[in-house]
Amino acid sequence: MSQFNSISDLLHESGAQFRIFDMGRRISKISSGQFEKLEQGMIPYPLPYLHHAWLALMLWNNKDKQQNVVWFLKFPLDEQGFLVQAVRDDFLNRLMQNISQMLQKENLDQNNDALKDNPFSFTPDQEKMAMFHAQSATIIQQPASQFYTGTKAYFSGDLGWENWSTLGYQGIADLAARLDEDNNNAYLLNAIPHLPAEPLRALCTCLEHVEPDHRIAKALLSRLQEQLQTDPDETGNTNLVAALLRGLSNIHNEELKKATIHQTLTSSYAAKAEVMAAIATRCNLSLQYPDLLSLYLEKLAVSEAGQTGFSRILADLMFIPMMRILILQAFRNPQRSEELSAAIGLMFGTSFEHSTKN
Repeated sequence: MSQFNSISDLLHESGAQFRIFDMGRRISKISSGQFEKLEQGMIPYPLPYLHHAWLALMLWNNKDKQQNVVWFLKFPLDEQGFLVQAVRDDFLNRLMQNISQMLQKENLDQNNDALKDNPFSFTPDQEKMAMFHAQSATIIQQPASQFYTGTKAYFSGDLGWENWSTLGYQGIADLAARLDEDNNNAYLLNAIPHLPAEPLRALCTCLEHVEPDHRIAKALLSRLQEQLQTDPDETGNTNLVAALLRGLSNIHNEELKKATIHQTLTSSYAAKAEVMAAIATRCNLSLQYPDLLSLYLEKLAVSEAGQTGFSRILADLMFIPMMRILILQAFRNPQRSEELSAAIGLMFGTSFEHSTKN
């Protein structure tokens, strides 16, 4: 079998249908053209997370969609956010060793060990894996999981809102991935005001991967506003606030998102590390507004995340080129607090902290 010069070449020559997804902050599609530019070093990776590109490559046989395979790949990025060519080449060389027979076989399912012992493969967490399975099933027009019917019955309200313990997370993911089917959007609108914390949290961690409409967004916002009035030190409350922020993070209404984040940052929940991490990892696009970013930085500097959390969260955000520029500008704000100045100094050194005052 001939050697391929890029992953794109391999995908195109495989004869299979394929889709490429980013798996970092949320599941989102990457076009084949965009991926080719990433591989050629023409553009930086658009969605870096923890200094890596997190990818899912989904391949299937168009004549028999039961024949499919997914590769989850994690590649380090250079200091400018570009894919490291040598790493990509190393991956391809290892892959060729494992799948030398791949293109001669018709059944893609026989090649699920293609990434065996490959250091660039990873396994998504269970929540993200469930949502990926749900979305991929809709792409290749496969039925939802066995949990889907029971989940629809619960969210319709027919079973009683407290009877959620037998729900499968996969069923909730299936429902979130099929909002335009089976009256599911209406079921959610009916259910959200009544859901107990646990199924509401699970629903929100699925909705962050899709684009809920404005009605669902308003229903989630109402629950969040209620939750912000509760005691953040009471068990489970912080987890639910963070989950609701995640559920709202991919809605279209940017003004609503900004207002939601501002309301959260001016509540007692701004002190909680999990809430601050949810905003940074899922709502980072909203932090491109200077006033909101300045408020976020001030709250992060005095939050329970501590100096370690402050440094880790900002190191990840600053890997995104636009966010790096905006954060450095915010650091130079002469009106910043002493607490923020101290956190900056501990992260970068006192010489950097002093230079931002000049």
